[in-house]
Amino acid sequence: MNAIASYLMLVDGHWTEAEDGRRLHSVNPATGEIWACFPEAGIDDVDRAVKAAHRAMTEGPWSRMTATQRGKLLHRLSELLVENAETIAQLETADTGKLIRETRSQTRYVAEYLRYFAGAADKLEGATLPIDKPDLFVMTVREPIGVVAAIVPWNSQLLLAAVKLGPALAAGNAIVLKASEHAPVPLLEFGRLCEEAGIPPGVVNIVTGLGNPCGQALTTHPLVARVAFTGGLSAARQVIRNSAENFALVTLELGGKSPIIVCDDADLDSAVNGILAGNFGASGQSCVAGSRVYIQSNIFDDVMERVRKRTQSIRIGDPANETTEMGPLATADQLTRIEQIVAASVGAGAVLVAGGGRPAGQTRGFYYDPTILACSQGGVPVARNELFGPVLSAFRFADDAAAIAAANDTEYGLAAGIFTRDIGRGMRIMRQLRSGIVWMNTYRAGSPLAPFGGFRSSGYGRESGRDSLLDYTRTKTVWIDTATKPMGDPFTMR
Repeated sequence: MNAIASYLMLVDGHWTEAEDGRRLHSVNPATGEIWACFPEAGIDDVDRAVKAAHRAMTEGPWSRMTATQRGKLLHRLSELLVENAETIAQLETADTGKLIRETRSQTRYVAEYLRYFAGAADKLEGATLPIDKPDLFVMTVREPIGVVAAIVPWNSQLLLAAVKLGPALAAGNAIVLKASEHAPVPLLEFGRLCEEAGIPPGVVNIVTGLGNPCGQALTTHPLVARVAFTGGLSAARQVIRNSAENFALVTLELGGKSPIIVCDDADLDSAVNGILAGNFGASGQSCVAGSRVYIQSNIFDDVMERVRKRTQSIRIGDPANETTEMGPLATADQLTRIEQIVAASVGAGAVLVAGGGRPAGQTRGFYYDPTILACSQGGVPVARNELFGPVLSAFRFADDAAAIAAANDTEYGLAAGIFTRDIGRGMRIMRQLRSGIVWMNTYRAGSPLAPFGGFRSSGYGRESGRDSLLDYTRTKTVWIDTATKPMGDPFTMR
């Protein structure tokens, strides 16, 4: 058995254990074996981290840096991320089971998000107001909002951390990142790069622990001014309740049950690739997974056969192997849950087209075949629940109105895809979809310039883009009397 790697948390510029010495462990999804361990933060650990962030904002060198200086540090961090992409990618693959090709590529692209916010740091501007009172000059300035609590899940954790840390630091805030208890190692390694980039102690703190008490203590702490959360519905509801304790502003990026609509005039090669990307990329472990596929009736059989053939040829195996196309699920609990929901859906009338079990020859780890279910109605469990795995449910539709109604028949509203050669048709469908993101003739594209977020049970607020930077500031209004005479007597009315 290989030696278990040991990691520490980053609090106030120090790498530290939890005060009570408790530890958690991480399982390699490809083998099912423990490969790393790390501290289990408690209430006192969180308190230390939040207070360190508050001191960094109010007393430390961070509070005296110009916006341009902050931007330069973020830019240096982006360079270090590229230089260390291979190391972080290998750690993330071991920790989460994501393909090494994906973790390597995504780590390098995360640097683009940091560069974007580095460049935006000294572009935050106030305004002068044409006030309706003589001799008064009025202006607004933007200031850091305060200590930011950021909670990120294990999937795409560097990206999800960067879209919180980037604007938070660019605006002058300090941050406490809570890494996932399932797979925090890449984020801890990222903390070392923050130090190397020259970011002062206490500005970036990274704690590892369970939702309760660690997450609970973080989101209720009286010094936390803003909470940025990515995760599931039940935890999000608790975060909202927690924010009543400190009146922190909250943004939520939650899950989805996103539809992909394939019209009969679509480029079918693009449509098939979009379906594959939306369902089997990252083993389906994506909040924007396009797991409800609506195909126009007259092309349904053709599209399904193309998807089935390509699905059955997907190379499943060791995520560290450069030729593997799909790796394991991240946890044993995910695997069990997906098996149960697929079985219940088949029992409810869904037809298994491909997959539906563990891959032949995979005796270790948390692997599950890419799976296709043909469904005649939207009430089956596989069509209602976010599975976070490589399972798609396919439906026929007769016309655009039927497709739109079916696509909107969900509590979620994160993403959607449309495939059609008729852009006018696509735009008409797009306007009626209740989704925060709509891709047309592509899927799972992203950019630091483009806002990301959903409607309804998919959360609120946006990450990435210029507006997300403004969300990490507060507006201060400044009134200046420029008159040569003294201020008027307050008891004399004119």
